[in-house]
Amino acid sequence: MNELSDQVRGIIFVVLVLLVIGVWSHFYTPPAVPVQKGVPTAASQQAGSAQSPAGPSAMKSAPAPAAPGAPAKIEAVQASAEKTVVVQSSLYRVELSNRGGVVKSWKLNKYFDDQKPPRPLELVNTDGSQQLGWPFSLVLADSQLESQANNALYEMSPSASDAVNAPSEVTLHWSDGHLDITKKLTFKQDYDVSIDVSASLDGRLIPVSLAWRGGFGDRAVYKASQLVTVFYKSNGKLNLLQYKKLGASGNQGQPLEQAGPMEFLGIEDQFFTATFLPVDTPLSLWDWTQDHKITVDDKPATEPIAQMAAGTPTAGPLHMRAYIGPKDLAILSTVKPSLEEQVNFGWTGVIAKPLLFILQWIHRTIPSWGWTIIALTVVINFALFPLKLKSQRSMQRMAAVAPEIRSIQDRYKKYSMSDPRKRQMNEEVMAIYQREGINPVGGCLPMLPQLPIWWALWRVLNGAIELRHAPWMWIHDLSAKDPYYILPVSMAIMMYFSTKMTPQTTIDPSQQKMMSLMPLMMAAFFINLSSGLNLYMFTSNLIGVGQQYYLNRTKPLPVPKPKFKKKKE
Repeated sequence: MNELSDQVRGIIFVVLVLLVIGVWSHFYTPPAVPVQKGVPTAASQQAGSAQSPAGPSAMKSAPAPAAPGAPAKIEAVQASAEKTVVVQSSLYRVELSNRGGVVKSWKLNKYFDDQKPPRPLELVNTDGSQQLGWPFSLVLADSQLESQANNALYEMSPSASDAVNAPSEVTLHWSDGHLDITKKLTFKQDYDVSIDVSASLDGRLIPVSLAWRGGFGDRAVYKASQLVTVFYKSNGKLNLLQYKKLGASGNQGQPLEQAGPMEFLGIEDQFFTATFLPVDTPLSLWDWTQDHKITVDDKPATEPIAQMAAGTPTAGPLHMRAYIGPKDLAILSTVKPSLEEQVNFGWTGVIAKPLLFILQWIHRTIPSWGWTIIALTVVINFALFPLKLKSQRSMQRMAAVAPEIRSIQDRYKKYSMSDPRKRQMNEEVMAIYQREGINPVGGCLPMLPQLPIWWALWRVLNGAIELRHAPWMWIHDLSAKDPYYILPVSMAIMMYFSTKMTPQTTIDPSQQKMMSLMPLMMAAFFINLSSGLNLYMFTSNLIGVGQQYYLNRTKPLPVPKPKFKKKKE
C-alpha cells in the first residue's frame, strides 16, 4: 500500500476535526440562560458606554482580554457633565472646558479692550468659536473621529470650580473604548505654556494637531478679522500668510499643509500672538479660512476667519510650547528661542529697533507717548537738517536756471527721442549745469539717506505695542486712527504750505498741478492710519515749514566756480 502524501493527510485531519466539532455541538449544547428584562448584557453595556458621551457618572469599564493578534481593548473614560476650570496668574486668565477639552477664554490682564469700563483683553472670539470651533480643539485625519474628540466630555484634573493659580498643570482625558485622547497643559506664571497631546485608535497612535479656531486677537481694531495673519518660520525665513492666501487652492476652507520642520508657527494680529514652538516633535502647519456669519446694519453678512493648526503628519505624541501674549519686543527677546521677529520691522529692523529704544528712553523722561513722538520727531528733523539744507540749496540753483533750460527744451521738442539732435539738446542743458556748478541729482542724493530712517520710523509707530491705548490730548489711542481726522487734515495743510514754499525745479504746469494735489493724496492715504503715525507726519511737516521759511529768508550759497572752463573760440 502506497504511503499517503502530506496534502492528503492534512485534508483527512481537517475533515475529522470538523466532524468531531459538529457531533459535539449537536449532542452537548448547553441550555440558554434567560436574559432578565431591563438588565443589559455585558456586550450591550460596553457598546452603550462607547456611543453615549454623557451618563449619570464618569463611566469606566474594565478592559476585555485581547485575542491573539487583535488590538487591545481601551478603557472608556468620559465625564458626567460639562464643567470648566480657570487657570490664572498676574498676566492672564484662561478658562478651559471639558467639553472638547478646549479653551473658552484667554484674557490678558495687562491689556484692556475698548469697553467702558475697560476689561482685560479677550483673545478668543467667542461668537466665531461658537460657529467654527474653539482654540485648542483637535485636527484629525478622520473628520468623524475629529468631531467625536472635539465634542466629548473629558475627565479634567484638577476639577475644582475655583480658579487655580499658576504654575499649574491641567490634564484632560477621554476615551470611547476605541479613540483615546489625552491633553496635558502646563501653565507657568509668564506667557509660556507647555502642551502635550496624544491620540490613539484601538491602541495605535495616530497623527494629531492642535488648532486655534474661531478667530484671534483684539476685535475692536478696524477690520480686525482681515488683519489676522498666520505665520511660520522655516529654514531661517519668516513667512506671513494673509487670510486670502490660506487654505487649499480653490477651496480656502480645506486645510493646507505647510510641511515642517518649523522653527515656530502660529497666528497673530497687530499687537498679539499665539506662537507654537516644537519640543522634541517636528511641527508642521495646517492653515485655512472659513466665513463667520455676522450682522452688519441689521443685514446678514460674513467675515473671513483665519485658522491654523500645529501638529505632526506622522503618528505619535505631540510635544510643544506656546507663547500666547503681547508682541512686546522686550518680552519676546527673553523667549528661547527668541521671538523678536514677531515684531515685524521688515528690512528696516536694523534702524527700527534703535529708534524704538530711543523712543522708550525718551518716554522715561516724558510720560506722555504723544509728546514723546513729537520730541523724537524734532530730534530726527534737526539731525537731518544739514542734508535737507544741501538738498534745498541745490534745488534753489536748479530753480534759477529752470526758465533757460525750458527754452532749450522748447527749441528741440519737435524732434523725436531717436533724433541725433536730441543729444545736442542734452549737451546744451549739461553746459548750463556745468556753468552754474549744479549737480542735476544734487537735490535728490541728500534725501536718500533719510528714506530708510523715515520708513523705519513708520514701521515703529505703526507696530509698537507701547502706543496701544496710549492717550494724547483729544486722542484716546495713538495706535488707532484719529476719531476727528484733525491730524491728517492738519498734515495736509502743512504739506501744502511746504510745497508752495519749496523752490520749483520745473515750470511744467502739469507737474506743478500734480505737486499741488500731493497733500490731498497723502491725507487720503493717512486718514485711516494710526494717530501716532499721523502725529509724526504732522510734526515733521510743521518743522519742515519752519525750516523752509528759514532757507527762503537766508541768502543762497555762493555759486562755486565751474570745474571746467569754457574754451575760448
